[in-house]
Amino acid sequence: MEILKVNRYAPFDCMALSGLTLVPPPAMSPTPRVKQRSTKITAKTGKSIAQTAAGGGKIVYANRELSWLAFNRRVLDQAQNEANPLLERTKFLAIVSSNLDEFFEIRIAGLMQQKDSTSGELSIDGLTPREQLKRAFTDITKLVKDQYACWNELLVPALAKEKITFKTGAQLNATERAWMQDYFAKQVHPVLTPLAIDQSHPFPQIANKTLNVIVSLDNPETPEQENLMAVLPVPRSLPRIVPITPGHKSTESRNSAEPQKFVFLSEIIKLCAGELFPGYVIKSAHAFRVTRNSDLYIDDEEADNLLKRIEEELRNLRRGAAVRLEIENGAPEPVFTLLCENLALSPEYVFQLDGPLNLVRMMSLSDLVDRPDLQYAPFTPVELPSLRAAANLFATMQERDILLHHPYESFTPVVDFVQQAARDPGVLAIKQTLYRTSGDSPIIGALIEASRNGKQVTALVELKARFDEANNIKWAKELEEAGVHVVFGLVGHKTHCKCSMIVRQEGENLRRYVHLGTGNYNPKTARLYTDLSLFTCNPEITTEVAQLFNALTGFGRSPEFKHLLVAPFNLHSRIQELIANEAANAAAGKPARIIAKMNKLVDKVTMDNLYAASQAGVQIDLIVRATCCLVPGVKGLSDNIRIRNIIGRFLEHSRIYYFENGGAPLVYCGSADWMTRNFFRRVEALFPIYDPEIKRRIIEEILPSELRDNEDARELQSNSAYILPARKEGDAAFSAQKNFMATAQKRAADQIEVVS
Repeated sequence: MEILKVNRYAPFDCMALSGLTLVPPPAMSPTPRVKQRSTKITAKTGKSIAQTAAGGGKIVYANRELSWLAFNRRVLDQAQNEANPLLERTKFLAIVSSNLDEFFEIRIAGLMQQKDSTSGELSIDGLTPREQLKRAFTDITKLVKDQYACWNELLVPALAKEKITFKTGAQLNATERAWMQDYFAKQVHPVLTPLAIDQSHPFPQIANKTLNVIVSLDNPETPEQENLMAVLPVPRSLPRIVPITPGHKSTESRNSAEPQKFVFLSEIIKLCAGELFPGYVIKSAHAFRVTRNSDLYIDDEEADNLLKRIEEELRNLRRGAAVRLEIENGAPEPVFTLLCENLALSPEYVFQLDGPLNLVRMMSLSDLVDRPDLQYAPFTPVELPSLRAAANLFATMQERDILLHHPYESFTPVVDFVQQAARDPGVLAIKQTLYRTSGDSPIIGALIEASRNGKQVTALVELKARFDEANNIKWAKELEEAGVHVVFGLVGHKTHCKCSMIVRQEGENLRRYVHLGTGNYNPKTARLYTDLSLFTCNPEITTEVAQLFNALTGFGRSPEFKHLLVAPFNLHSRIQELIANEAANAAAGKPARIIAKMNKLVDKVTMDNLYAASQAGVQIDLIVRATCCLVPGVKGLSDNIRIRNIIGRFLEHSRIYYFENGGAPLVYCGSADWMTRNFFRRVEALFPIYDPEIKRRIIEEILPSELRDNEDARELQSNSAYILPARKEGDAAFSAQKNFMATAQKRAADQIEVVS
């Protein structure tokens, strides 16, 4: 198989950049943890370019938390955008809430801990934790206000026009109220347990993100007793959105053109709460919800049994400190005070909401309403005929490398890759990383099947994949029971790379086949996330993938990689060299360009080097989906840097890095964002694209489409605002995601035509 050779360039000449030098920091002393040296372009003064600019009064870093909140506002923009189908807008509104939940559980919780500690650690833009919390809450308060305005003023009226209505208790007519009382008696009352709050009944433990109703009562026989209160925890098993179906035996969605009416479960409970307190008078009833610190804090070096420690931490999550209280508007002062005192929250952490709590529940509305006309047109990921017809994927890989662009092209070949290996008598071994996967993962099933078929199977399971810890523990145990060698990677580093390797006996020789991806081995999210999959048996790459697995399962402290960029070994230093090389080429008058697509850009050294490259004349285009701490368009600092993000039907998840390299472009894809944690505290892998046709596809089709997008994309300004890209006269609207869907369908049709 012919392989495109890419020569590594010589280290760049530090004198080639006018006034700039490439200076590595002092060598690090050996430690038990894997470390790598970083590289920073600096000014002659010895200060970083960013520090020099800051001294001139220029803003050079955006705050990480505020940048993320700006991204979440972009999600809210999609809910407000009337060009999107109505039920899809409700999903975007739900995503805003889901994102905020995680932001409070992780980021706000972390800032609160920092505020209470004595570390005094400053953010990248020089703010204390207290200052960050203050600014974040200013933005969050406005975001939540606008979110509920979107629900009350835009979505509810628009849904009503489509005969989809949400009723409050006061809006129910007599027939509907009778139905509601019957529903409460049969479906809700039996599973509710009222918890009184008094001297003999302490305030109950409120689980994270659960629905609760707090009731204020009067006892007519003891009028001197005031402020009697009780909490009704609502089981997660009860549906939060209930179809109003008087005259119908079932509450399931009906496929009809009839108007559809719904009521939130909290409304039903509030109106019928008196049934739980006979003899008492209900003064008020309000739904509330508590968000708690949900991060896992584990010192890997002190954990003798990581699996056991993770399980213990998961059980402890319900006892995490409260970081937010959401409660319906109008709660009496005694109720408000009681909740704040018992949750140890000051009022600034309380959000009084003008509408239903937890809009995440709106994600399910499209399942309850049979209205495909209010949703995106159905799209089925394309199965390329050339791969569908390949009874043996390994034979196809011997002919050429294969690139799949998900979700436009089906994830099925990735599953087939492991399943075929499990059943192929020539396959001797399978090695697989697992960061996140679905609950009924066919890949897990294939690994178990392979082990039972006598193959040596090794699975690198990441136990600390945030919010998927319990799921991964379950799979780790099932894999071990089937005889799979389950390992948990490097101490102190999350295994985040996406690698699968097959070792196959072919005659007298062994050949390695690998799949490398930018996304998780999860067939369900592969239909929602944009990612890239590379299949190759190129020995230059497969040999280094084998080295990577050996480093993860054995004692490979300092493996050398010439083709892969691997964290925590060479990824950070190599990225800095690549940026520096572009700066040197620009200063020398050679072609210089950087295009980088990622989820987050936070690493300070990388941003400093991008600033320096911009000053040297490198044209830099960054496509950053969420958090971005680099500030574009600052005169004299980042004039040549443009930043955009794309929020559309699918979640942008692929990472692609392009370097002009003096006219011999280098392209890398993989799992790593440009964040300090990805460079130094995770195991990541960027893989080079050597196949000429695949490289052409990325350079000429994928990246240009994302840079051309003027429909779903927004451009980041130096003041942190996102604006719609300017269109030249005559320019039509262009969506990269729509273009990729059309392109995938055309590619499949062309292959069918060739075959026929």
